[in-house]
Amino acid sequence: MKKLFLLLLFLAAGFLIWHFRLFPQPYYSDADFGITAFISGHDEDGDGVDDQLDILQSAKAYLATDPVYKSKYYETGYPDDQYGVCTDVVAFALLDSGYDLKQLVYEDVLAHREDYAIDVVDANIDFRRVRNLKVYFEHNWQSLTTDLKEIEAWQAGDIVTFRGHIGILSDRRDRNGIPYVLHHAGHLQLSFEEDILPYREDITGHYRLTGGGNTK
Repeated sequence: MKKLFLLLLFLAAGFLIWHFRLFPQPYYSDADFGITAFISGHDEDGDGVDDQLDILQSAKAYLATDPVYKSKYYETGYPDDQYGVCTDVVAFALLDSGYDLKQLVYEDVLAHREDYAIDVVDANIDFRRVRNLKVYFEHNWQSLTTDLKEIEAWQAGDIVTFRGHIGILSDRRDRNGIPYVLHHAGHLQLSFEEDILPYREDITGHYRLTGGGNTK
């Protein structure tokens, strides 16, 4: 009985180490796989940083503030305290790159109400729901492959959606060339930048902003 308990304990510990990837993992860059980083050729906020890179850097800057996972409603729309959820990573990354996602989603909802499962339109919360963002990105951004084997198509600064979750691709890649994800998933998350794509079976979309503004 004692041996069985120790075996189960060992297996549980092994699963947790694997699941949360507790050991430091080596990471790679585009250059290691001969991948050329995508450049949008647009700089919405005029700060001298291309939008694609700006989205990446802004996502990292937001996550560096160590937001605490908590779902709240804000009269300002954007969280104004230390709390946030997965959609706020995307919202603040875009806001700091010159794109007000709150306003953009609101305008798209009014223009395509039939595509959104919204009973009462509320600009302060609609842009913070994954299901709405997926519709918005389908309407306005370039839809890309969800096949992880096409590693050159997965670029830092792209948006990836899952069932009930969303994140931004990092400039770090795993040994197979698959990017890490910058995201906020909850209190048990050990890092805001994680190698999760190969382990998720619920990827629902992959999007990229091209040309600036609401354009495909």
